[in-house]
Amino acid sequence: MSEETIKSELQMPKGDELVLSSSPHVRTKESVPAIMGKVMLALVPAVVAGILFFGMDAVRVIVYCIVFCVGAEALWCKLAKKPVWGTIRDCSAALTGLLLALNLSAGVPFYVCLIGAFLAIWLGKQVYGGLGHNPFNPALVARVGLLIALPAAMTTWVPTGKMGVTNAEYAKGFYNQNEWQQLEAGAEPDALTCATPLGIVKTTPKVLGNTPEAQNNYAAVDNPTMLREYFLGNRGGCLGETSGLALLIGAVMLICWRLINWRVPLCYVGTVALFTGIVHYFMPGVTPTPLFHVLTGGLLLGAIFMATDMVTSPMTCAGCVVFAIGCGIITSVIRIWGNYPEGVSFSILFMNALVPLIDRWCVKRPFGYIRKRG
Repeated sequence: MSEETIKSELQMPKGDELVLSSSPHVRTKESVPAIMGKVMLALVPAVVAGILFFGMDAVRVIVYCIVFCVGAEALWCKLAKKPVWGTIRDCSAALTGLLLALNLSAGVPFYVCLIGAFLAIWLGKQVYGGLGHNPFNPALVARVGLLIALPAAMTTWVPTGKMGVTNAEYAKGFYNQNEWQQLEAGAEPDALTCATPLGIVKTTPKVLGNTPEAQNNYAAVDNPTMLREYFLGNRGGCLGETSGLALLIGAVMLICWRLINWRVPLCYVGTVALFTGIVHYFMPGVTPTPLFHVLTGGLLLGAIFMATDMVTSPMTCAGCVVFAIGCGIITSVIRIWGNYPEGVSFSILFMNALVPLIDRWCVKRPFGYIRKRG
């Protein structure tokens, strides 16, 4: 090899041959609209299950929330003199609207969807600078805000179409006693309400100790027949938290597409199961079995689609584990000893606030870094 060849090979690249840019240096070809579209596609099984069980009321709530959220984002951009179409076309507002709808009952009036849309987009997202800057999940901000401002509308649940007198053994425990008597008499009331499984547990007096009475304290809502119905989705509650089967299908889709860190839902659900399992083992009259807690309420919906939000969850794998365990502990404490029957929304929002600290604690050590002594 000649001397000139060696010099040419050792020559440093010129300035115009280098690409200068700030971090991150590892990028993906997937765009924001593509990611949002895949998440909405993963929500399709839950949406279909909600429509099958609640009928056209579910369609009404979903359409209202999506339209209102997109409209709220367009109005904000118009007032802030930002490009309207350039912000809306990323589909983040539509996804927020869909998640908001899945956190509401099929019987909520339209103004609940309207207020929730403005809470999610304006208070939960745009006030912090828009997509990528919000510290809290926008849909959960709206849900908690509505729960505090409009508790009656947010805790009025409608029964599914399959919870009728034809399935008396299952349905009787969820209907209001007066409404159930009207149904048995052949009446057709203008509207029906029902209790959720967690609502029944919260209103059931706790029995301390490990006596036979304590072991049967929640037998009416925690038995193999009821657990099977919960898994399929035949129960009152929010649109998106009914069918555990549909939510698990969506989880598999997101994990296969590598859009979520599987450690978050696994550690979140596992923590709730372990915590409630320990309490149930020593005090069965205080809380139902772990499987009941996993299949009821918004645990699966929150663990799969809310706690895994790319913007509001930790960046490192260790941080995701800490984050998920914290969510699970707070959820379990609220469900067992808190005033609310459900604790998923509060736990995720609380842990969202701690994400910057978790990222700082769980940051990876740079290559070659040596910690100073003393």
